[in-house]
Amino acid sequence: MLMRKLTRAALVTTGVIAILAGTASAQDKVKVTFLFDNAPSTVAMAEALATAFEAKHPNIDIETESRPGGADGDNLIKTRLATGEMADVFLYNSGSLFQAINPTQNLVDLTNEPFQANVIDSFKSVVTGTDGKVYGAPIGTAMGGGILYNIPIYKELGLTPPKSWAEFMANNEKIKAAGKTAVIQSFGETWTSQLFVLGDFYNVLAADPNFPADYTAGKAKYATTPVAMKGFERQEEIFKGGYLNEDFAAATFPDGVTKVATGEGAHYPMLSFAVANIKELAPENINDVGFFAIPGDDAANNGLTTWMPSGLYIPTTSKVQAEAKEFIAFVASIEGCDVQTASAGAAGPYLVKDCKLPADVPPVVADLLPYFQEGGHSAPALEFLSPIKGPALEQITVEVGSGIRSAADGAALYDEDVKKQAQQLGLPGW
Repeated sequence: MLMRKLTRAALVTTGVIAILAGTASAQDKVKVTFLFDNAPSTVAMAEALATAFEAKHPNIDIETESRPGGADGDNLIKTRLATGEMADVFLYNSGSLFQAINPTQNLVDLTNEPFQANVIDSFKSVVTGTDGKVYGAPIGTAMGGGILYNIPIYKELGLTPPKSWAEFMANNEKIKAAGKTAVIQSFGETWTSQLFVLGDFYNVLAADPNFPADYTAGKAKYATTPVAMKGFERQEEIFKGGYLNEDFAAATFPDGVTKVATGEGAHYPMLSFAVANIKELAPENINDVGFFAIPGDDAANNGLTTWMPSGLYIPTTSKVQAEAKEFIAFVASIEGCDVQTASAGAAGPYLVKDCKLPADVPPVVADLLPYFQEGGHSAPALEFLSPIKGPALEQITVEVGSGIRSAADGAALYDEDVKKQAQQLGLPGW
């Protein structure tokens, strides 16, 4: 873990916060600890929010701390909740992973907090426990899971964003023939390996609208549902095509973002929140990266798998719950949205009422927004339609994406992983 307080001064000088309003002696201040993942964009956003909040509340000190992402981060969250050592406010997933941390036992009920009037109902549904109570508030924006692509490479080779998988593979072949890396993978951080499976869910749902209910009831499996298998098969196909960067096994998420931004590779399967990391890591290339949904078999029914923002939560063990709620209320406000946009950029629409995006959004966001608008084609990721997400998926997709395990074996192994998770959740039918 890395304690980050010294970067606050930089945020002040860059205009995120111009003046610290008021002062309070150290002994008068209430300390609120804030835990979040270590993605560069998250760190920048969290530090900016802490600084802005402290400027308005000089009696409260927000002490920030970052943690790993992926499975390591999941395990740390669960361990700290179990041992009573969780930070006063923590950032974590909404949807199925939220359900896996036993919110009804571990988290403070936020249902009736005044700030919830600002939160759009579609977000509340993904941070609601089995008791019907709301336990979180949004941080960041809604986003899409698809393909980041390098616009200069596409222009150089005369390519257009594909609407079908066949078109995507044809583009990959042309990029490879030109001596360039077609698809970037960053398996050095295993969580980044899942997009070909998770981001394909719009196509699964379009072909089988009953899949989420049947999957949750233990009736539908990845290995025995051909349309659901395709995510694993397509990841295998990409590896066998020889389209990957040479360092795919060791490259990290920041490497992947930088490679697609600077043209070291043409495609990077990723959530659109990565636009904020491009702004952080390769700002001069922010307009060189576009976005398209992971294409399926039918170009006429091309659509996007969408993700809700992460949530902010308060553990029941916090001794400063009133102050923690004040901080969350600030984040879930128009002013909070503006601080987030200024510090990390916006990767999609906010789930807080009346929060606006700037007119000059980067191409990634401009490409994303039509999927969310009326007439656009989008569907929530499976983790927002079912409480089940097997924790080993990121290791399995690394193996499939590296040629270590076949797509069929990977899907079957994931079905076993899902079964364990469903049984732990006590779901019927398992």
